Amino acid sequence: MQSSREFVIQKHIKASNLHWDLMLEAGSVLETYRFKLPPEKLPHQTSTAIKIFDHPLKFLTYEGSVNKGKGTVEIAERGTCQLLRESKHKKEFQFEGKILKGKFSLIHIKDNIWEFRRSE
Repeated sequence: MQSSREFVIQKHIKASNLHWDLMLEAGSVLETYRFKLPPEKLPHQTSTAIKIFDHPLKFLTYEGSVNKGKGTVEIAERGTCQLLRESKHKKEFQFEGKILKGKFSLIHIKDNIWEFRRSE
């Protein structure tokens, strides 16, 4: 088992594009996945996650204006996680947050599309 890493879920607030980004510490960057579901629903539903570009570590604590003032972000969830297993098409994590607690998997579907779901 690998050491603990930090994670954060940021709520992106824009007039027409409300979404959440799950950011997982991965060395010197945050591996980032975009969701349409809020973190409260993730433990109960399987969700599509879109892998987007990596973010700088400063986003672990950042709240405020983004995209040259076109939107704002706020932290919706944060905590630690451990990468339990990783293969080409699946990553399994143990999350310890306020909302995300327990084992969850990211399963690669195709291109930048992943499925996020609770693991047994």
